[in-house]
Amino acid sequence: MIINTEIHTLESLNKLGENTLVSHLGIEITEIGENFISGKMPVDRRTIQPAGLLHGGASVVLAETLGSIAANCCVDQQKQACVGLEINANHIRGVRSGYVYGRAEAVHIGKKTQIWETKIYDGQKKLTCISRLTIAVIDK
Repeated sequence: MIINTEIHTLESLNKLGENTLVSHLGIEITEIGENFISGKMPVDRRTIQPAGLLHGGASVVLAETLGSIAANCCVDQQKQACVGLEINANHIRGVRSGYVYGRAEAVHIGKKTQIWETKIYDGQKKLTCISRLTIAVIDK
């Protein structure tokens, strides 16, 4: 087990995003597992680009949010913190409305780095974006 689901709940993880970019974009954590975190984000006026499609940067925010939260759930937060070191994303399909759904899964959990892969799907379960986030684990 990587993520302790007894300590980390949907309520506690969603509370972390209050009054941040996460809440501004309407991102919500929807599921927690032993090696993944899932969430959703609306495709609306906050997250689209001028052509009316989901902004690629919004997809990256969703991916980094899910990966960063998941990473922090894997360390002793009294002693360490996890911060983004590098992120990339491939935008595969445009989305105009509804929600997109992301799932961040652990690829590597090390003492000083972690890697999380997030796949983002539209409401028809079609892949819209795939992202890989490298996390630095730092001592507080």
